[in-house]
Amino acid sequence: MYLHTGCQIAVSPDTKYFAVDWLGVDVTRATLGIIGMGSIGYKVAQRARAFSMRILYHNRNRRRKEEEEAVGAHYCGKMEDLLQQSDFVMLVVNLTPETRRLIGKKELGLMKPTATLINISRGAVIDQDALVEALQNKIIRAAALDVTYPEPLLRDHPLLKLNNIIITPHIGTSTVQATCMMAEEAIANMLAVLNGQPIPSEVFPK
Repeated sequence: MYLHTGCQIAVSPDTKYFAVDWLGVDVTRATLGIIGMGSIGYKVAQRARAFSMRILYHNRNRRRKEEEEAVGAHYCGKMEDLLQQSDFVMLVVNLTPETRRLIGKKELGLMKPTATLINISRGAVIDQDALVEALQNKIIRAAALDVTYPEPLLRDHPLLKLNNIIITPHIGTSTVQATCMMAEEAIANMLAVLNGQPIPSEVFPK
């Protein structure tokens, strides 16, 4: 949370010195709980391992043992166990009727008061009213959202007035390389359909 505020202090015309007692939270050896261990969640785990993080995950289906061992991930059959143990909770799930408001007042109350909630999936996965309350009352330490509902939030939304949250405008894949890769994948899918071949990234209805 200090990145945004620190930038403001660094560039402010009113800044005369930097405080030396302004401390953040280290991710190294912290516990990361990943809710949704699909392809993206697994890539997050691969990167988190470089920071020697303890990795917990909750998913509809458990990963193969060799996949767990490759990133040092531990499966939590109950999401509640993950919430209670994690220093950082990251949401990486699809938005479905089952995951809508997956994180609400009860789930936020299970988290550590020192924990940070991170959402890179869809805004509606979180009950935003409950999140506002949790952040205001220090039920959790902080939140970082790349997604909200709606996008953008109404300009008077209470989340925009809090100092223990970072909100970015759904830019998780906003790089030149990622955009090119997505375009190439879309073209490959279209060409496969036109040529009567199997679709590489087919989405099957549930």
